[in-house]
Amino acid sequence: MLSAREKELIAEIWDRLTPVAEDIGAEALLRMFATEPGSKTYFSHLDISPSSAHLRSHGKKIVLAIAEGAKDISQLAVTLGPLQTLHAYQLRIDPTNFKFFSHCMLVTLAAHMRNDFTPVAHAAMDKYLSAFAAVLAEKFR
Repeated sequence: MLSAREKELIAEIWDRLTPVAEDIGAEALLRMFATEPGSKTYFSHLDISPSSAHLRSHGKKIVLAIAEGAKDISQLAVTLGPLQTLHAYQLRIDPTNFKFFSHCMLVTLAAHMRNDFTPVAHAAMDKYLSAFAAVLAEKFR
């Protein structure tokens, strides 16, 4: 699925973006809420207005989970095990939302990274985020 170079590139990107995790995560969530308004239903108990503490906090959690998974992509299912259970059995998130979020994250990365988000980086990140979303959705089957 991912070459060794793609795995290295993904890990490098997330290492670089971890310091701005709140910004990246909040922006990606806002993009998802704007393009897929139904996804907001899972956040009805939180203030998800732009720059809210809830939005930034949750966005940071997501980005840090993505970055953690990028450290060893071969162990993604193990790394995401607790999140799989949480999202499937407690939060009961529709797995389609993981795909929506992945796409919004790609757009957000392109906006933040600009010229550094090369076609190679884009393709590698798309593969990784697709795998990330698929692993999160596995418990729903």
